[in-house]
Amino acid sequence: MIDRRALLSHGVTCASLTLVPRWLRAGASDLLTRPIPSTGERLPVIGLGSSASFEHLANRDDLHGLTEVLKLMIDQGAKVFDTAPSYGASEAVAGRIAKELGIAEKIFWATKTEPSYGSDDVASARAEVEESIRKLGVKKLDLVQVHNLGNLQTKLTVLKDLKGRGLIRYLGVTTTFSGQYSELLNCMRKEHIDFIGIDYSIQDREVEKQILPLAIDRGIAVLGYVPFGRSNLFKRVAGAQVPGWAEEAGMKTWAQFFLKFVIGHPAITVVTPATSQPKHMLENLSGGIGPLPDEAMRKRMIAAVDNLPRG
Repeated sequence: MIDRRALLSHGVTCASLTLVPRWLRAGASDLLTRPIPSTGERLPVIGLGSSASFEHLANRDDLHGLTEVLKLMIDQGAKVFDTAPSYGASEAVAGRIAKELGIAEKIFWATKTEPSYGSDDVASARAEVEESIRKLGVKKLDLVQVHNLGNLQTKLTVLKDLKGRGLIRYLGVTTTFSGQYSELLNCMRKEHIDFIGIDYSIQDREVEKQILPLAIDRGIAVLGYVPFGRSNLFKRVAGAQVPGWAEEAGMKTWAQFFLKFVIGHPAITVVTPATSQPKHMLENLSGGIGPLPDEAMRKRMIAAVDNLPRG
């Protein structure tokens, strides 16, 4: 059984992809896809986030690993790249890399608008989106979401206008704060949005109660963030083996275990774990291949993790 630490010994790069076990390699025909409910367009279920480790390298202008990660994402059949203006240099660096690799038009660019505290200026909100378009080097953005519901009505007004003008394809809202869940639910009920973005992991399941069921009812796509609990889950399972019964759903590593749990919920459209390392990108992509856990197995998975120490 290979875990993340053992995978380091493979020295994974694009050039050495053939050295990686078949079950850790994805492909355009292998990755599972899910439809965006509002249009039916299908997206691969594993994407790439650009906060955390990706952001750290981008801020240092350390492009080698990030270039490999983005190339692997496209070469192995994924396409959704989730970013935000507040993620440091991530937008600008990803746009530069994509242009150099000639893959900008192959990426599903998902970014956000940021809260402008004390300001409801429509012009500044529009300028913010236009700046993201410039940084990413594209003619239009695939998805723009209101980040953490900041200046919600003003931002939604701007996004609806930009969508009508063909500068963005989809719009939505996000929150990573449970204290905003009531506001998120209200927005989902009243507004015509294509996407929401929320935190969801095997140890953070609050959104299963109302938000994910409502997303299904309302036909709203869901981006799942921080599926590894901001790396806390890997600390909890350090030294523990993936249960043998998990291999029934193709889960040989803990990364696959955590990702397949998230994707196993029918409301989830794409999960976007952040990484700056090609070997982790490959492992993450493998979580979107093959069978998914059914409800009975998901309960076993929850029990297995709940029995682990939280410290």
